[in-house]
Amino acid sequence: MNTAEFILDKVAPIFNKQGYIGTSLTDITKATGLTKGAIYCNFSNKEDLALKSFQLNINLTISPLFKLVAQTQGSINKLYAVTNYQRSYYDLVKDRGGCPMLRAGVDTKFINPLLFKTAQNLSQKFAAGLSSIIKEGIINNEIQENTNPDQYAKLILSLIEGSSLLAFTHNDQTYMTNAMDFIDSTIINQIKK
Repeated sequence: MNTAEFILDKVAPIFNKQGYIGTSLTDITKATGLTKGAIYCNFSNKEDLALKSFQLNINLTISPLFKLVAQTQGSINKLYAVTNYQRSYYDLVKDRGGCPMLRAGVDTKFINPLLFKTAQNLSQKFAAGLSSIIKEGIINNEIQENTNPDQYAKLILSLIEGSSLLAFTHNDQTYMTNAMDFIDSTIINQIKK
């Protein structure tokens, strides 16, 4: 592991837990045991470090879901793969401070435009991916043709992110499991043929 990877490994969870504003240079040097000079020898500034930390958090928490869905056959099975992954998501991210996409989207909107835009793009990619799954299901005769893919994709993503927010606010995973059960039993059942 090189120095930059070491720094990211130590600092990414701190950025996710404490937010961009809440993470100070002192927090960063304390977590790594490195000097300010050593940190900024590897990253151009705090914004660069925050962005790369966000990307690491995404690689550890959300990218595996995208890979799982890509390996799954059939639109309905892909939607179930999403909800099944989300059922264990709380345990995956609870020690890292919660969902990095949600945290960065809320934390950085007015203070770090580049990091906010990256989180926003990821959210849009997630919604577009869900919409594509639904469109594919319509084409393959798995999903009713009168289904609005974008509307259902946004609804599913809203339930995922909203339940994630509430699960971490209340330290109660059932917000997520109940929302995933609702997506399975109501939304997917409503649109599938």
